[in-house]
Amino acid sequence: MSNSRKVSRVILSQIASDGAGVKLRRSIGGEQLSELDPFLLLDNFGTENPDDYIAGFPSHPHRGFETVTYMIDGQMRHKDSTGAEGILGPGSVQWMTAGRGIVHSEMPEQREGRMSGFQLWVNLPASDKMCVPRYQNIDPEDVPLVELGTTKLRVLAGAVTGPDGIVSGPVKGVATDPIYIDITLAKGGSYHHAVPEGHTAFIYVFEGNVDVGGTELKQHHLAILSDGDSVDLKAKTGGRAILVAGRPIGEPVARYGPFVMNSHEEIQQAVQDFQSGNF
Repeated sequence: MSNSRKVSRVILSQIASDGAGVKLRRSIGGEQLSELDPFLLLDNFGTENPDDYIAGFPSHPHRGFETVTYMIDGQMRHKDSTGAEGILGPGSVQWMTAGRGIVHSEMPEQREGRMSGFQLWVNLPASDKMCVPRYQNIDPEDVPLVELGTTKLRVLAGAVTGPDGIVSGPVKGVATDPIYIDITLAKGGSYHHAVPEGHTAFIYVFEGNVDVGGTELKQHHLAILSDGDSVDLKAKTGGRAILVAGRPIGEPVARYGPFVMNSHEEIQQAVQDFQSGNF
């Protein structure tokens, strides 16, 4: 018998800015919700005004966690201290494991038009915090699109059951065993997805309205889900949302800007390593 998850808390994302002044909406990592183990931050950016994004995210360091960039509209150029460089275009995904340290920048490749997408921060367990940095750069055509009637699913991480069987997302080898699915529901549409019991799970609606386990969720709202083995979504008038879930880490979190470790001493070491050029 299915134990469908319900909404345990709803949070309206708050307008914020990051980088060199990029305007966005923050739901995890702000005053209302500092973290949601294993998730540390969720930002949703979306605007047609170049003044809101043109300054981008100049060079900045990370250590001890993973950053996930999912572009929906627009283009961003990525460069980093390992020499990697590339373009993130509409529908592309970058799952970066910062590990022991990396310095990177993300700058717009456009001066007009709409730019939108998400940045998610995912914590790493202590055993992986000082691992060698790595990237999973995924082109749009490598993110499976599954259509179930009028419901459309883009599978970034995890798996869904499609008309022809199980379809898995391209992101692999992540400690928290994540689910990350972009769900588009037409008017009257619905979707049922299995989520492992014990996993932390949330839904963020970024277009229209979506009913989550019997609770109506409006645009720009995040729903933290209760425990259970699945989640049910419906849309009376149509909507689009991301479903994200992951295994909690359950370790102490010491956080200072772009560094996330387990103790204050490790944070001090991260700052020292960055300042001395040892990233």
